[in-house]
Amino acid sequence: MSQRTLTQFLIEQQRKEAALPAQLRLLVEIVARACKTISHCVNKGALGGMLGNLTSENVQGEVQKKLDVIANEKLLEANEWGGHLAAMASEEMETIHLIPNRYPKGEYLLLFDPIDGSSNIDVDLSVGTIFSVLMAPEDVSGRAVTEDDFLQPGRKQVAAGYAIYGPQTLLILSVGTGVYEFALDREMGSWVLTNERMRIPSGNREFAINMSNMRHWAPPVRRYIEECLAGTTGPRGANFNMRWTASMVADIHRILKRGGIFMYPWDAREPDRAGKLRLMYEANPMGFLIEQAGGMAYDGNHRILEIEPKGLHQRVGVVMGDRDEVKRVVDYHHEAGLTKQAI
Repeated sequence: MSQRTLTQFLIEQQRKEAALPAQLRLLVEIVARACKTISHCVNKGALGGMLGNLTSENVQGEVQKKLDVIANEKLLEANEWGGHLAAMASEEMETIHLIPNRYPKGEYLLLFDPIDGSSNIDVDLSVGTIFSVLMAPEDVSGRAVTEDDFLQPGRKQVAAGYAIYGPQTLLILSVGTGVYEFALDREMGSWVLTNERMRIPSGNREFAINMSNMRHWAPPVRRYIEECLAGTTGPRGANFNMRWTASMVADIHRILKRGGIFMYPWDAREPDRAGKLRLMYEANPMGFLIEQAGGMAYDGNHRILEIEPKGLHQRVGVVMGDRDEVKRVVDYHHEAGLTKQAI
């Protein structure tokens, strides 16, 4: 049986599933092509002058890695000329990136985190690129796109995915018909389908969370983790493993493949901030993939994909993965009577 490439898969989705208009197929292919270029930059590392920090900060107030800026530029340059996008937004930029007037304007909006987990770059751990696709409002053909056009809840995503740059370079993609995994064949230069209609394995006793923040968590999160740590003599009656790489792409990929739960909850150090991760660039696309793979994605109390965004760089608490484990955390929040602002 011959291997199916990303292009073949997308054409099948367009023909058989009727899930993929031509412009969206082109958009996904161009994003995937940009991810191949970013993968090459990641692999070059110090040999290509890709390591280290810049003196600049991004809109989040975080010191930028060289690769953050390089990957951001690769994605902008690859996508602005094809005629499939109305505008783009990046975690690394304060406001949206409009399509230059010299290029045709399409009907989609692209959001991305060019390098997720960039603190891992210099120590050679896995990093990735996350992307999300929304439909632009119907009237944008006759006016300029604004930030408000991007502020759509995650349930309106028409595609989402990520590339993970690890021992293999993989592309994980959903266009609303399940989750599919593609591996980059460097010799052929193509993405090859390696796993289709992925489902999160249930019952795996494993959690991913930054334990150093435990003293700052809300009581429902501490309760859940303490029960996991109690092992066979505790209320769960089972031993749990902990895994944490400080790269959402790497941690979520492990959960898609092996099961378990990923958590980056609200903590008391910044009580007025709902969480650490960005709703539009991280939580929404990952929540879309998790749900497509049979899991759940909540902020503690509410389904992430139902959250109405208030800003382009809005943050949110994140609890996603195995349905049973996420439901337990959500139940603990409800029992404690916590509101969204207190998660």
